[in-house]
Amino acid sequence: MSQNQNYLAVIKVVGVGGGGVNAVNRMIELGLRGVEFIAINTDAQALLMSDADVKLDVGRELTRGLGAGADPEVGRRAAEDHAEEIEEALRGADMVFVTAGEGGGTGTGGAPVVAKIAKSIGALTIGVVTKPFSFEGRRRQQQAETGVSKLKEEVDTLIVVPNDRLLEISDRGISMIEAFATADQVLLAGVQGITDLITTPGLINLDFADVKSVMQGAGSALMGIGSARGADRAIKAAELAVESPLLEASIEGAHGVLLSIQGGSNLGIFEINDAAQLVKEAAHPEANIIFGTVIDDTLGDEVRVTVIAAGFDGGEPLTRIEPITAARVAPAPALPVLPADEAAKDRDAEPVSVGATLPETSYDSAFGDDDLDIPDFLK
Repeated sequence: MSQNQNYLAVIKVVGVGGGGVNAVNRMIELGLRGVEFIAINTDAQALLMSDADVKLDVGRELTRGLGAGADPEVGRRAAEDHAEEIEEALRGADMVFVTAGEGGGTGTGGAPVVAKIAKSIGALTIGVVTKPFSFEGRRRQQQAETGVSKLKEEVDTLIVVPNDRLLEISDRGISMIEAFATADQVLLAGVQGITDLITTPGLINLDFADVKSVMQGAGSALMGIGSARGADRAIKAAELAVESPLLEASIEGAHGVLLSIQGGSNLGIFEINDAAQLVKEAAHPEANIIFGTVIDDTLGDEVRVTVIAAGFDGGEPLTRIEPITAARVAPAPALPVLPADEAAKDRDAEPVSVGATLPETSYDSAFGDDDLDIPDFLK
């Protein structure tokens, strides 16, 4: 390697348990680039359905490949029994994402074990997990809360997506399959919003060290997504990202912010400035804001903004009291499941980068320009 070449950060995304492995499969299907995928599960049959680069069947003696039975203690022991295999799979990583659906057995119990191993080898470790829908039952909810607390102790930064929040941006006719697919899509957005800052080359020098400065030891993080068209589209998208239904609290007081703005080649410099200024004003006055923009003409007139805020005083974000934006419009239908052949077609389209951010898969929308509260890719 010549001195002029940059070292490429090694990023690994680990799905733990059924929900985590499903999320990894979704990321692969939708063409997340520049990362290595690892699937870890106690359910051997479910692993057979995964396209991950590495598949680890943990707890072979403990569960005989039949799953953890929704018992986090079994999930923990299964992961610990195969700690050496997990460490071998993670070796060489600069950044590790641990994704799981909290509330079950393998993901809830195993994710903290995987995260602890990742940090022990020196990797920047980020958890991106979902909390269960209310209809999944109180026991699962309680196990999820315990699992989130334990995972937070082992990661640098933890992004938690409450699945119930997804119902606020979904039509009442949404099927269960579509609901869980939407949750997977949001997990993808969380991972991609960070990895693209590193893996997408840009005119603005954004690299692993920049992202690490925001995420290392940051504790709880919040993620918001906004999308808008028409007049003032960039600032409206930024407002919606800051006040996203996915946010359980305000980003006020965040010391670290990752901001990505995505739009077509007609995206103006003043639009970018206005959007960035709005996010800056919402965060801590001395916040370290890592910013990038990607040009993707497949978006047409649409502008997308993703905000990930971390580094709150006291380790926890402030509860949101009052939204900035106007009253919300009626909920729109949830994201349809993208057929594999269409996903493969989208995978081939490389956006032109200016900076380094979030080139997400584009979805056609049958909604008008006034449907601003719900990002188009979640419709």
